[in-house]
Amino acid sequence: MKLIEATEKDIPMIQDLARRSWESAYSGIISHEQIDYMLGKMYSEEEISSHLKNPDYHYFLIFDDNNNSFEGFMGFENGYEDATTKLHRIYLVPESKGKGFGKEALNFLKHKISESNDKRIILNVNKENNAKNFYESQGFKVYDEVVLDIGDGFVMDDYLMEFVF
Repeated sequence: MKLIEATEKDIPMIQDLARRSWESAYSGIISHEQIDYMLGKMYSEEEISSHLKNPDYHYFLIFDDNNNSFEGFMGFENGYEDATTKLHRIYLVPESKGKGFGKEALNFLKHKISESNDKRIILNVNKENNAKNFYESQGFKVYDEVVLDIGDGFVMDDYLMEFVF
């Protein structure tokens, strides 16, 4: 596996990987209408492009050398809060889960953060998403809960998690 820094030309691939992973990860947790709403808002070409233009925001594509295929992506922002990087997104397509890609991607992120002045990583995870267990297995801990109004009558009901160096 390797992580490849994404560029503007990768936006359609990020959008495709997001849709494929979200349909699997969130089906049965949130409505299809909310999935479509959030994908349209969070993964529009304009939104991803603005992230890519931010020098503190980084997208990396998760590439499987063995199958010569892209299996997911992650996006994180250094300096999100004082001495804190926010892992905004890490998603794998359903068929690649359980193969160690998520763990390797988090280890890559931890290494990247250790090169910066940041001392912790934060993330949000839906309270019903099994990914919480994965993050806990990688040393993350819940430090709060939040219900965020994201518009159009939809909310995100999340745990806030952190990894402290």
